[in-house]
Amino acid sequence: MNPLDTPLGFCSNFLFVPGTRPERFEKALNSGADAVILDLEDAVPEGEKELARQAIRQAWPSFTAEQKKRLVLRSNSPGTKFYAADLILAQELDVACLLIPKSESLDQINGAAQILPNTAIVPMIETAIGLDQLKELANSNQVLRLALGNIDLQADLGMVCDAQETELQVARYQIVLASRLAQIAPPIDGVTPSTDDLDRISADAQRAKRLGFGAKLCIHPKQVSPVKAAFMPTEEEVAWAKRVIEADQNSHGGAVKLDGRMIDRPVVLLAQRTLAIAGKH
Repeated sequence: MNPLDTPLGFCSNFLFVPGTRPERFEKALNSGADAVILDLEDAVPEGEKELARQAIRQAWPSFTAEQKKRLVLRSNSPGTKFYAADLILAQELDVACLLIPKSESLDQINGAAQILPNTAIVPMIETAIGLDQLKELANSNQVLRLALGNIDLQADLGMVCDAQETELQVARYQIVLASRLAQIAPPIDGVTPSTDDLDRISADAQRAKRLGFGAKLCIHPKQVSPVKAAFMPTEEEVAWAKRVIEADQNSHGGAVKLDGRMIDRPVVLLAQRTLAIAGKH
């Protein structure tokens, strides 16, 4: 099984749910979110890590095969005393995707990939070291896409950002560029802390799309709808995507141009993603 053969590469929104709140797992899956992240890290107090693992373990058999494809497990960060037990849980459950916070090296990602050969991996960029190692992280084994941990990255860099996080624009650009060069799925933008300011979440999601991100992290079900709307392709984008797919199919694997531009693998993937998000695949 190819671990990268997963619909999570096409999802435009990822909703966090604490691992200690099993009563919310099903609600999150039914919230309209494309993907749900069962969180073992920030949302779980240090003394409740094992409780969270047990809650996820017990709930797992109740999920359908389709639901399991939409579930992501966020481990604790490598180097913490909780990380090994999180990897064991991910291996036991054969999770479709593992989100690794504070990812900082190729060895960390490749080590997880060795233990979890059937699992797609999303390194989360939250530190200066992680930002400096973007190329290595993006090209590590089984990496599906990168994710930005914007709050932790601000803290690690000693930033005091404005409401639009203007100071993180360069970091966001670097993450998009590294993803494109590695020919992986467009990255996942970080969270918007406010759960009530829907204009803010909408504006943040629209900025993410303009910058080249393919998705955004959500911390509350209320954020899902405006994020999904922001990433919804326009009619023009859908029409372009259909033309790309048609041209690629007609080429039978050969080189082909469309509107004077070569259609290579990333362009085809973008077209596929556009149609998937638009619900026209």
